[in-house]
Amino acid sequence: MDIEFVRSRFIKHFDGKTGNVYASPGRINLIGEHTDYNGGFVFPGAVDKGIMAEMRANGTEDTVMAYAIDLKDRVDFKLSDPDGPRASWARYIYGIALEMKKLGVPVKGFNIAFAGDVPLGAGMSSSAAMESCFACGLNDIFGENKVSQWDMVLAGQATEHNYCGVNCGIMDQFASVFGKAGCLMRLDCRSREFEYFPFKPDGYRLVLLDSVVKHQLAGSPYNDRRRSCENVVKHIAAKHPEGKFETLRDCTWEQLEEVKDEVGAEDYKRAKFVLGEKDRVLAVCDALNEGDYEKVDIAKEDGVTGSRIMGGGFGGCTINLVRNDLYKKFIEDAKKRFNEKYGHEPKVYDVVIGDGSRKLC
Repeated sequence: MDIEFVRSRFIKHFDGKTGNVYASPGRINLIGEHTDYNGGFVFPGAVDKGIMAEMRANGTEDTVMAYAIDLKDRVDFKLSDPDGPRASWARYIYGIALEMKKLGVPVKGFNIAFAGDVPLGAGMSSSAAMESCFACGLNDIFGENKVSQWDMVLAGQATEHNYCGVNCGIMDQFASVFGKAGCLMRLDCRSREFEYFPFKPDGYRLVLLDSVVKHQLAGSPYNDRRRSCENVVKHIAAKHPEGKFETLRDCTWEQLEEVKDEVGAEDYKRAKFVLGEKDRVLAVCDALNEGDYEKVDIAKEDGVTGSRIMGGGFGGCTINLVRNDLYKKFIEDAKKRFNEKYGHEPKVYDVVIGDGSRKLC
């Protein structure tokens, strides 16, 4: 992404003055879906595509002047307005500003222009990239960088919950804030302990195939999945009053089987996936510690070492680990077969594991 392009839009649409420029990445998740809000393990990494924003205090008490460069849309609003802006993209700015104020940051009025090269609706967490980028900027401009990285993660999650209608976990914001070039991260979503794992798959390429079916979480089956998991936990807790059951992380395979007939087939299937995914994350970590990329074995056709749907589902991308010598054939076959079935080709994104939220200038 080009700093000078973002800066030129900032200057044009406001008062001709420059501000500070911040960036936050989107993310991939190698393994571990629907486990973050269940207190389990995830294995994400930040990527070299994300959101860039130029920001500057504008001298007003609480007026925000915001320009979405890619959408060519400007919205002005007041932080004191209890309803906030109507534009969905502007609600991320409004929400993160209010959440940062709750953390003691004396946010005043500011100007902001932002753009991104993380594909919108592709399941790469463009929303978390926005929240993390805006939080990084507000923390620097108004807060003397006193808010911790973890508190910025939680402010992003609270923005989703309170202003955007998505009852998400913490994985996306965590990956965007804590990302480190050349490393994936295993995060324990219950304890918040995490560990960096070097990810340097020599001889392989990490490539995303975008279905071009927009990945949307608000108002989608995503929240239904969460309710299913919570329902299973409630039934298990009722059978075991002596225990403490907050999420599926606290539940065993045996306890899940005990409530199978009570919770219904759909809820059981969803909970079973989450428990299995927890085990798969740990298995992948072991494989990477051994440098064994072939063990990440989900699909073999076309010589792909690993391939799966990424994110919460309902559209978006597949993530694929492909040997360099098989890359060209894989892309050709994927485009051909996808076009034959759906009438259009998928978009192809090569990704590199990059750094998290940061000030650029």
